[in-house]
Amino acid sequence: MPDATIRSRRRRGPHAPPADVVGDGGIPTDVSGRALRLRDVDLDTFFHPRTIAVIGASDQSAKPNTAMTRKFAAWAAKHGATFYPVHPRYETVLGHRVYPSVFDVPGDLDLAIILTGAAVDTFEDVLARKARFAVIFAAGFSETGPAGARLERRLAELVASGEVRLLGPNTNLNAFEDFREDLTGPGIALITQSGHQGRPVFQGQELGIRLTHWAPTGNEVDLEFADFCRYFADRPEVGVIACYIEGFKDGRTLQLAADHAARRRVPIVMVKVGRTEAGASMAQSHTGHLTGSDRVTSAVLRQFGVQRVDGLDELLEVSMALARTRPEEPPAWARAGRDPGVVIYAISGGTGAHMADMAAAAGLRLPALRRDTQRVLHDGLIPRYLRVSNPVDCGGPPVADARGRRILEAILGDDRCDVLVVPITGAVPAFSEPFTADLVAVAATTSKPIFVVWGAPAGTDDTYYRRLLDGGLPTFRTFGTCVRAVRAYADTWSFFSRYRSPFDAAPRRPRPAAGRVRRLLAGPPGPRSEVVSKQALAAYGIRPTRDTLATSATEAVRAARALGGRCVLKVAAAGIPHKSDLGLVRVGVAPSEVRAAYDELARRARRAAPGIEIDGVLVSELVDDGVEMLAGISTDPLFGPVVSVGLGGVFVEVLGDVAVRVPPFDEDEAHRMLRELRGFPLLAGARGRPPADLEALVGVLMNVQRFALDLADVVAEVDVNPLVVRRRGVRALDALVVCR
Repeated sequence: MPDATIRSRRRRGPHAPPADVVGDGGIPTDVSGRALRLRDVDLDTFFHPRTIAVIGASDQSAKPNTAMTRKFAAWAAKHGATFYPVHPRYETVLGHRVYPSVFDVPGDLDLAIILTGAAVDTFEDVLARKARFAVIFAAGFSETGPAGARLERRLAELVASGEVRLLGPNTNLNAFEDFREDLTGPGIALITQSGHQGRPVFQGQELGIRLTHWAPTGNEVDLEFADFCRYFADRPEVGVIACYIEGFKDGRTLQLAADHAARRRVPIVMVKVGRTEAGASMAQSHTGHLTGSDRVTSAVLRQFGVQRVDGLDELLEVSMALARTRPEEPPAWARAGRDPGVVIYAISGGTGAHMADMAAAAGLRLPALRRDTQRVLHDGLIPRYLRVSNPVDCGGPPVADARGRRILEAILGDDRCDVLVVPITGAVPAFSEPFTADLVAVAATTSKPIFVVWGAPAGTDDTYYRRLLDGGLPTFRTFGTCVRAVRAYADTWSFFSRYRSPFDAAPRRPRPAAGRVRRLLAGPPGPRSEVVSKQALAAYGIRPTRDTLATSATEAVRAARALGGRCVLKVAAAGIPHKSDLGLVRVGVAPSEVRAAYDELARRARRAAPGIEIDGVLVSELVDDGVEMLAGISTDPLFGPVVSVGLGGVFVEVLGDVAVRVPPFDEDEAHRMLRELRGFPLLAGARGRPPADLEALVGVLMNVQRFALDLADVVAEVDVNPLVVRRRGVRALDALVVCR
């Protein structure tokens, strides 16, 4: 370590130009260059084509294309579209004249279905023919390996060169299934990246659950999840969008699509596979180790109100429930900022207790009914020895006579009841018909949703199919799925009642400090020293400790005396990002101990990091009167900059208590990040400790977010740890900036 004053190093680097206000296609962008709105795609023409060409059409029994040709011939006949089979060797197919090539098809062409083996070559013809839309059914692209990926890149280049919108490849023709037209009410629009995985939702129609559309997106070379999500959210017949997703094409378009649905109060329910995939791009900072890609995806889904479920049964039944309980506006309980009051009404005390246990475990609120309601229930409706507070237990027989409807009306008339849950574990023939008739009739008189579990095994009782589902009630086979649906209903409408789009206020130009920070960080890729990192963050309002960089023991002693009291000594070197792991930090050093501590750290640094340039020793004030937190930035390959906050200190990776968000987000969302932490009680003032300055911490998160956006092309990772949150104010004790 040098024993002389270190000369300042003036770093020079290119100034990044301001972010484009308008990006490709005239779409406005934020300061990081990411889109602020979705592209416009006329999907009405896709779902309702007037002219359809099937390229590779066949009616030969041995040909695999024959079934698909028949499908489109029948679909065109049913929907009044003109069907054009295309094949170079046939004269007729299914009684229709065959055209040798797509160039021979007369007039405008809305949709070209490509069933040929050389699908990319055929698409090139369709592109020249200027069809509006095309579908490539064939597989054999990026899902098969490098050769397929090269073929898919060629296809993407063709799409970019023209104006034909493409669905696929590696997709199917589920968009043109026959949907039941006798079902009414808000329905489910389905988006899947696997046709087979969507089949159970589609078959919900057999139970009387309305489905309005199905978009099987395949490899998403062009048309993607976001295009269809936006379109469905605008359709008046769509009550909920159900999705099976294996991977998103673009993180920002996912955010914008979910934002579009949220603005229109259309719920999204999603199975997103890949929970165990790790984020390979995040490596050097604590923040990076703590934020894998699925954690980021889950945070984005929460951020935009998407209900993530695990199974296809949940996907169908939760979607059905949200479609069937969709109010005209957020309910009063949501506007008041509270959870709904859930009341459980059962014909058995054991059933009520079981459901109450599961509901409470899911965080649902189970208020006691008012005393006057309980008196009404005990006054000739339910025996007095049975409980009627919540859960309500009628014992069974009252549901078979006139008392059944009066009980339901009394419960629903209580203002503490916002949601009624009726769990029935098995059919009792004497109760089934009158009870279900009363449930359907009373549901038609109230805006409060009634969730029903009918647990009789399929085939033993038709109540589930013919009375409850046909009656429009959200009905479930299992307690677990019912509870999940009630939780989704509560969370969805709480979210909609408070939602404000973050894109309306997204920054379009960098802060004035951005240019100064770019110059400060200029240099080769990799970590910057603590001194430089703190200076960069301080320019964005993130206040560091009082520090002095000493290059000699004498300078260190002088700096410690100026601070007064005990201090912290740390080796300063850009090549050593985690100093404490190597024993290169001393905390609580008295002024009389500084010289010896300096010499000890110098020896350790030479042994621990031979060949690494050491800037000196940082002499810092000791701050130990607050809660140690972590704030940081990582870069996700899908979403770009990601902001993190969590419990900090040396055990941050052991505790793993971190919440993440993808910009842009507002102060309210930053507060919700903090409340997600298991350690939030420490900030709120646990065990008699004074509460920490939450507003100051939120201010830091907002500044970290702006740092991430303004410098997205420069900064890969940021780690502010510890970030001490005091009774008043926040101080950054250590910081690491890693540049691209």
